[in-house]
Amino acid sequence: MRTVASALATALFTLFVPAIVAVGVPQTWIREAGVVVAPGIASRILGSALVALGTIGYFWCATLFVKAQGTPAPVFPTQKTVVGGLYRVNRNPMYTSVLAVVFGQALLYRYGTLAIYGAVLALCFHLFIILYEEPALRARFDGEYEEFCRRVPRWIPRLRS
Repeated sequence: MRTVASALATALFTLFVPAIVAVGVPQTWIREAGVVVAPGIASRILGSALVALGTIGYFWCATLFVKAQGTPAPVFPTQKTVVGGLYRVNRNPMYTSVLAVVFGQALLYRYGTLAIYGAVLALCFHLFIILYEEPALRARFDGEYEEFCRRVPRWIPRLRS
């Protein structure tokens, strides 16, 4: 896949999957429930920081997929493993970025329903990763992906290298 095609496909995927999951659904629920931004300064700062970091993390990772001439969408995978950037810290930074945006909104609005939604998303992401994504990547990239798994934790970064 060429870089331009990869960028367009990644943009479309982002609009139809992460944007809906991380922003569309939560913001619809927030509007329908009439929830407003939380009065506490700490929850506003932490929530806003999580939303910002999650957004930056997602787009940073998306550019790595474009450079690897593929997309985050399983139907248009990269030609090589993506192991740079945030992928040095955890194997699933796009998922953790989406979760940061969801949990950030839960804090920003102090809306428990979003925290539950985030927990359910985290479980769904985990199951998708262990049941589909990791076996597919092991089959596609063989020893290279195995080495990546040995070096980089699935979710929680190691405190030392």
